[in-house]
Amino acid sequence: MKLKICGINDLEILAHAVDLQVDYLGFIYFDQSPRAISIDFLSAVSSTDLKLSSPVVVLVNPETKIVDKVLQATPQAILQFHGTESDDYCAQFGVPYWKSVPIKNEDSLFELDKFPNATKLLLENYSAHQLGGSGVTFDWGVISEIQLDDKFVLAGGINANNIKDAMALNPWCIDVNSGVESNIAVKDKALITNVLEIFHG
Repeated sequence: MKLKICGINDLEILAHAVDLQVDYLGFIYFDQSPRAISIDFLSAVSSTDLKLSSPVVVLVNPETKIVDKVLQATPQAILQFHGTESDDYCAQFGVPYWKSVPIKNEDSLFELDKFPNATKLLLENYSAHQLGGSGVTFDWGVISEIQLDDKFVLAGGINANNIKDAMALNPWCIDVNSGVESNIAVKDKALITNVLEIFHG
């Protein structure tokens, strides 16, 4: 099982996560997010020795020129699409991509088959007002029949209090964002360390 810390927007926090050998480091390139980062920040990420960690850049309905810009800054990045992008759109860039699928109810599961080219599918809480980082879990009972260890990333409202329950579902990866923040968009080293200690048991 893998772990991803998403919404990193501080180089000191980045270094801390790398030192802790977090599997995936998420960076949100979307102006409307409180955790938004710049191209300059991505360039700094690219010039950092990430050791065993891999960068994931989150995008929301980006123009192709924006994606090209991101890949120029961080050519090693995995792309994570968080909007209403189609499989064809996401696949056209020729790099591995993850696609988020908001889970509202059992009908939401039909969306999973629409992204055959996605290397991973990220399952999170549906919200009419917010794209990710809401700190709210969805009803995990909806996905109880899915073999999650194949290609699914479990996200949404995961923190030190419920990560063991998340792990019990055996997803391929667990995504933690607001659950390791002391304030909105402010990652906390102690909270990250605590989650990692629980994750590694």
